[in-house]
Amino acid sequence: MELALHDKVVLISGGARRVGAAITRKLHAAGASVVIHYHRSVAEAQALSAELNAARPSSTSPLGGDLLDVKVLSSLVEATMARYGHLDILINNASTFYPTPVGTITEEQWDDLVGTNLKVPLFLSQAAMPYLQVREGLILNIADIHGLRPLKHHTVYSPAKAGLIMLTQSLARELAPHVRVNAIAPGPVEFPEAGLTEEMKQAIIDKTLLKRRGSPDDIARAALFFASEAPYVTGQILAVDGGRSANA
Repeated sequence: MELALHDKVVLISGGARRVGAAITRKLHAAGASVVIHYHRSVAEAQALSAELNAARPSSTSPLGGDLLDVKVLSSLVEATMARYGHLDILINNASTFYPTPVGTITEEQWDDLVGTNLKVPLFLSQAAMPYLQVREGLILNIADIHGLRPLKHHTVYSPAKAGLIMLTQSLARELAPHVRVNAIAPGPVEFPEAGLTEEMKQAIIDKTLLKRRGSPDDIARAALFFASEAPYVTGQILAVDGGRSANA
């Protein structure tokens, strides 16, 4: 049986760890070739690529770069084209996350959080657009339910993710009918490595309807849905959050 993403090429930012690695594995298992972008996670990217290439030779390529350097964005797309000849799916997954209470916010924090969560997805999408149009492709943004409901003390991160949600809908309108653009808004799936106390984590979980954390694979399954089973869906934000966004 032909795999759902056979002959598809995916470029995923931040694809070596955590949710990004789960998405990489899921789409690769469905037949895609995946370019795994990383910044500092060199060892993780190389190990993941080696693991997946052992299952299917030459099906992944790790590519490093600091996404806040705009020149890197076009080079990632060009390297993908040079390696595989086409691009079908761009996943804007890379993100930074940490608290910025009002009164302590610095310009550096603003540039970092808005840069990774909003500026980079825009300019990477713009660089990929011509190639995605040829293939009737997909842009998939990894947003956050806290782009819909602000998270206390995250006064820069939440607006940045809100901007990504609006960018998703704006790009869907601009790039139609040849490129679909959607977003996944995770809830408490995988907490950041710093910035939240155990009490804060539990409070977030308690606000879900299902009263439990999700898993990175929940986000990966949603990504596979958009990539392979949703040809008539664009401009949509799918909350994968255990019902948090439905709980007033």
